[in-house]
Amino acid sequence: MKKLLATFLVLAASVAGLFYFLDHRTSPTTTTQTGKLRVVTTNSILEDMVQQVGGKHVDVYSIVSRGVDPHEYEPQPADITATHQADVLFHNGLNLETGGNGWFKKLVANANKQFDEDVFAASDGVKAKHLTTNVNEVDPHAWLDLSNGIQYVKTITKILSQKDPDHANAYQQNAEAYTEKLRSLHQQAQSKFTSIPENQRVLVTSEGAFKYFAAAYHVTPTYIWEINTESQGTPAQMQAVIQKINQTKVKHLFVETSVSPKSMNKLASETGLTIYSKLYTDSLGQKGSNGDTYYKMMQWNLDQIAKGLS
Repeated sequence: MKKLLATFLVLAASVAGLFYFLDHRTSPTTTTQTGKLRVVTTNSILEDMVQQVGGKHVDVYSIVSRGVDPHEYEPQPADITATHQADVLFHNGLNLETGGNGWFKKLVANANKQFDEDVFAASDGVKAKHLTTNVNEVDPHAWLDLSNGIQYVKTITKILSQKDPDHANAYQQNAEAYTEKLRSLHQQAQSKFTSIPENQRVLVTSEGAFKYFAAAYHVTPTYIWEINTESQGTPAQMQAVIQKINQTKVKHLFVETSVSPKSMNKLASETGLTIYSKLYTDSLGQKGSNGDTYYKMMQWNLDQIAKGLS
């Protein structure tokens, strides 16, 4: 009876895992039937970049779903299967996927993949900024500067072309058209905030994810906590951000889609300021939303921040 029960539990777990896998996202096993390059990314922003470059020649699977924080993550059965079957994996790098005792490194090791052979950092070539609370640790949010996003695309294009030389010309053509769109938006953004008085050009968010954005587009970043792996919304953090707000002429607050709004709601209550809009940082929006691609999320962020600071 015990053996029968044990067998039943194993079968039940296998079936549950299969149904989760099928429901979670498109099955990566379909790529063996289509002959497309199987690409796994750690988050939805990289997933979209790869899709823009790869087009019809790639099948892309994102480990971290839209709306989920990639700093701290627990891989699911479908993620393990996809990683094993991948021809190439892209991660952000810059210490983004190091939470939870290095979940991504463990996933890669389990799949017998090798860094710089099967696994590549999309941020390769980007000049990293560092945290203020720990100058030895880099800030991972480089994609929030569109010029860095363009560098990501260059890296992705190079790797896809190496892995699938038969379609290298198509990847290059797709990348050139995509890069032109990103470059145009970046150029527009560089003068978007200059007409706003400097003491109003203060961007208040929950996480300190906007250092790269702020340097590129001439705003001052202020935040409750610096990175999502730290303690969030502590009394000391709240006191520090309130002090900074009181020294400026901040008009509105912003909250990110991938974090709990609890701390920002509390900050709004204590300062009398309103939350103007949600912003996309660590994840794209759900399909059909204002931020469901990298280009659209950056366009949304730029427009909402400009209106909220004015």
